[in-house]
This record gives sequence, C-alpha cells and structure tokens, in this order.
Amino acid sequence: MNINFKSIQKTCPEAEIIESVLLLNYKNILELGCGDASITRLIASSGEGRIITATEVDQIQHQKNLQIDDLHNVDFKLAGSEKIPADDNTFDIVFMFKSLHHVPIDLMDKALQEVRRVLRTRGLVYISEPVFDGDFNEILRLFHDEKLVRQSAFEAIKKSVDNNVFSLVDEIFFCSPFTFNNFKEFEERIIGVTHTEHHLSNDLYTEVKKKFEYYYQKNSGNFLIPNRVDILTK
Repeated sequence: MNINFKSIQKTCPEAEIIESVLLLNYKNILELGCGDASITRLIASSGEGRIITATEVDQIQHQKNLQIDDLHNVDFKLAGSEKIPADDNTFDIVFMFKSLHHVPIDLMDKALQEVRRVLRTRGLVYISEPVFDGDFNEILRLFHDEKLVRQSAFEAIKKSVDNNVFSLVDEIFFCSPFTFNNFKEFEERIIGVTHTEHHLSNDLYTEVKKKFEYYYQKNSGNFLIPNRVDILTK
C-alpha cells in the first residue's frame, strides 16, 4: 500500500471512480461523514434500489441535512464512525469520503472495527482520502495542516489490512477537479466549514488570501486535488 503516487494520470470527478468500480444498485449503503450530502445525492439519485444511511457528526450540518426532503431513499443520522447506529452485518457497501482523517487519531482503529462489524460478508468498504500534495494543499496547510491526521488515517487502514481486519481489493489514485470563482467562495466553502473552527489572525488571513490569489491565477481558479482510494473487504 502507498500513501502517495507521484505520477497520477487520471483526472475525473469522484463519481466516475465510484460508478466504475462498484455495483450499487439494490444495495444497502452506509456513508460515514456525509458532510453537506453532495455525494450522498449523487449516489442516491443514480441507479435503482439504493438504500442509504448517511451519518454526520457535525450537529449544525446534520440539522441542515434533515431539511432535505427530496431524497426519500436516504436516512440521515447523527453519529460518528466509532459508534455506528446499526446492527451487525447490515450494509453491502460502506463509504468514507475524506472523513477517516477527521476521526480522532486514537479512535481510528475503533472506527474501522465498527465498519467491519456492520459490513456484510463479501461487502466492500470504499475509503477515499486526500493526498498531502498539490497546490490546493499548499493553501490549506497554512491554517489547517492535515499532514499528521492524513498519515494516521493511512496507517490505520494499512494496519487493518496487515492485521486481517480487512483484505485490500484495490488502491486507486486520481485527481479530482475543484473550482473556485474567487477568494470569497474559498473562504465560505473551506475556511467557514462548521465541522472545524478556523480562527485566522489578520496576518494569517492576509497570507492565505495572497497564496490563494497566486494559485488562483496560476490555475485560472481550477485546482486538481490528488486522492487515494482504498477498497477493502472482510
């Protein structure tokens, strides 16, 4: 297993990766850490017979998700990955989109054990994590350096494979496009997220804005974010 792969060739929205490697129709699906439910919506609105439980630990975002009234095959729950509100052997597919590194480091192993508990035999776990690299990361790390937690998430996954909690089915590297129209949008979508409180001093705010403007001009507002996907089974 590799935490990074320097020559990533594939660039696409993550939805293309999901649909190309997994059969989701008529499956019972769990998404851990669904955020604003944007990927939840993509999965729920495609295909047929998809029943989804989507959990979120951020109470503010969870309350927003509960206001969604057009995803009738999705059940939103307030819960963390280390204590999943489901019976053993419930789900065919478990998703973690950029959420494992948000689990407290000392609870990552427990979270993966919980995933194994609720996963059916021959079910699949899809864990997507951002690679600590790229222009977007150079901006983010100024006020939210995730190097340690991303490394810890990778080590937790590798440990689960080494200890036969899971078997590794595949490891995929790809870049996902991410676009901002201006710094104000970056500030709202990234600095202002409710799951993490970012308190930037005036000097740091100025530095972040300056770095953003540099890479914004360099990339015309279009960023390519490197990702690693580990697909596991039990």
